[in-house]
Amino acid sequence: MKKIAVIGAGIAGVTTAYALAKRGFKVTIIDSRRYPAMATSYANGGQLSASNAETWNTPKNIASGLKWMFKADAPLLFNPSPNIQKYKWMFGFLAETLRGTHKDNTLHTIELAKRARDVYFTIADEENIEFDLLKKGILRFYDSQKEFKEDAEKKSWIEQPGMEWEVMSPDEVVALEPSLTTANSKNKIVGGVYTKSDASGDIHKFCINLEKVLVEKYDVRVLTDTSVSNLSQRSHKILVEYNDGQNLDSEEYENVVICAGVNTQNFANKLGDSMNVYPVKGYSVTIDLKNEQSKKGAPMVSLIDQPVKIVASRLGDKFRVAGTAELAGINTDIRQDRIRPLLRWVKEFFPEVRTESYTPWAGLRPMTPNMMPLTHESKMPGVFYHTGHGHLGWTLSAATAEIVAEKISSTD
Repeated sequence: MKKIAVIGAGIAGVTTAYALAKRGFKVTIIDSRRYPAMATSYANGGQLSASNAETWNTPKNIASGLKWMFKADAPLLFNPSPNIQKYKWMFGFLAETLRGTHKDNTLHTIELAKRARDVYFTIADEENIEFDLLKKGILRFYDSQKEFKEDAEKKSWIEQPGMEWEVMSPDEVVALEPSLTTANSKNKIVGGVYTKSDASGDIHKFCINLEKVLVEKYDVRVLTDTSVSNLSQRSHKILVEYNDGQNLDSEEYENVVICAGVNTQNFANKLGDSMNVYPVKGYSVTIDLKNEQSKKGAPMVSLIDQPVKIVASRLGDKFRVAGTAELAGINTDIRQDRIRPLLRWVKEFFPEVRTESYTPWAGLRPMTPNMMPLTHESKMPGVFYHTGHGHLGWTLSAATAEIVAEKISSTD
């Protein structure tokens, strides 16, 4: 039986381990943290969203980024401090925009998102995994007539089976999600777009529960608190050297899959592989719905406030609100000037939800310049990468994990 090491126990790692274990491989997961899904897979927006799979490589987004550059609470914040990797990524992003790959890449990403969504639903059913899954679709809403008109016109090329693009009037928006109000807003809702096949769920809970299934049902070994220090070729195998904080050890594997999020770039640099993955920082707040007033006042349909790029999902007895993109390198410090806009947004649209009890969070999304995930083999034979999903790690990983597993199976 082929032995395979998966480096990283976030959503990319656990879905890769599952796809490989289902194919009969003997899998070991190695992660530097004490528990699975403690980094970027901890507290994202919660959306399994083909509707939000549109890539960002558009002239409009570049113009918006320049406009927002020095605004502390802007949806996109750029730290101008010198950093070679950051500027390399930015130039790559600009080049992809000029190449005009936006539509083709978006359509490909939508196909991946739909495939991943089906895989998640199947895993939930077959493995009896609970992760606050809600199959109520995703509702985008707008208080900008210009933004609404631009997105409504995308229906002509973006809509397809499994990725509906139902354009709604303001009354239809409120009828679908009655808790949504603009009583405290300067602007009124002018319309919406509803994608009924989308869903939402708790990524952290999914990873934790799937890891239990992997250990108990598929005999997957999990090494936590363990850092991989080196990979090297030994005959037809790969020697993985690691440190568990007390001992240095090593083990041979036929294959290694690197699912280390933003740290995958470090592995690629050591292995001499060309890679351009940059950490795009995102923030979230998770609000406890402790009283009946808050529970009734929170939405059940997952939401995207498109003009300000904020997403929200109901996760059991919690309400997750996430947004912003920040180019600030490897930095997970939680800035209050990035958290406050999320709390203001809750007060503006869901005034019945009390926000005195919430948990702030910041995570680093591994993003490529063209926003397409990476599933290719390294220069070192037998080593594969699974990263680069950006803000769509939850949405895409189950599908890209299958792609990696299929590539490894074909070399078996």
